[in-house]
Amino acid sequence: MKTALVTGANKSIGFEVTKQLAQKGIFVYLGSRNLENGRKAISKLNAEGINNVEAIQLDVTNDKSVQEACEAIGKKTNSLDILINNAGIYGGYPQSAFDATVEQFKAAYDANVYGVVRVTQAFIDLLKKSSEPRVVNVSSSQGSITLHSDPSYKYYDYKGAVYLSSKAALNMYTVVLAYELKDTIFKVNAVCPGYTKTDFNGHRGPGTVEDAGKRIVKYALIGKDGPTGKFFSEENNPETGEIPW
Repeated sequence: MKTALVTGANKSIGFEVTKQLAQKGIFVYLGSRNLENGRKAISKLNAEGINNVEAIQLDVTNDKSVQEACEAIGKKTNSLDILINNAGIYGGYPQSAFDATVEQFKAAYDANVYGVVRVTQAFIDLLKKSSEPRVVNVSSSQGSITLHSDPSYKYYDYKGAVYLSSKAALNMYTVVLAYELKDTIFKVNAVCPGYTKTDFNGHRGPGTVEDAGKRIVKYALIGKDGPTGKFFSEENNPETGEIPW
């Protein structure tokens, strides 16, 4: 049975990704900063007949928590096939380039960028033992500098210095990670789930968590001839999914 780790998975898109992966026969470790919330999420999945899941305490902003999660999973499995770096925060308000505080930037980058680095580096050895290792960094089309410099982009006026810049930084980490693994069997991509109705945005998004989950799971399960080092947003490009960095 394949194994996967999804960070920030006790609710919203992360929870849906966990559910969809588990429904496909993959054993999923549900990462949750608060273990009790993670256990409650597992109970919901169990109630739906989904039992190939387990809650793992994982705070992506805490080195010790990440290391302990890696050690715990390493005692249960010899390899990890899929890593979904989903955990992230918006960064609060204001998001203006003039008014956003340095503390806001630090908090957002700690979760959205450094958290991905911590988790990826901690779990890379387990991933290397997989026959089909996949890494999906959950990004946002809002992190596309190309799109956000184009006045015709539909979200052009939805600017936010903190969140957008953190996702742009995550995108560059994805590019470099994919490059350093280009001669291996790894597939590493950044995926935007779309503007989804979740707690993250006050339930303002038009998309559903089900559709968002499908978009992420699709790239977690790509075959050996699938893309790597790409940025996908099916909301913005329904034909091929790929969007510019």
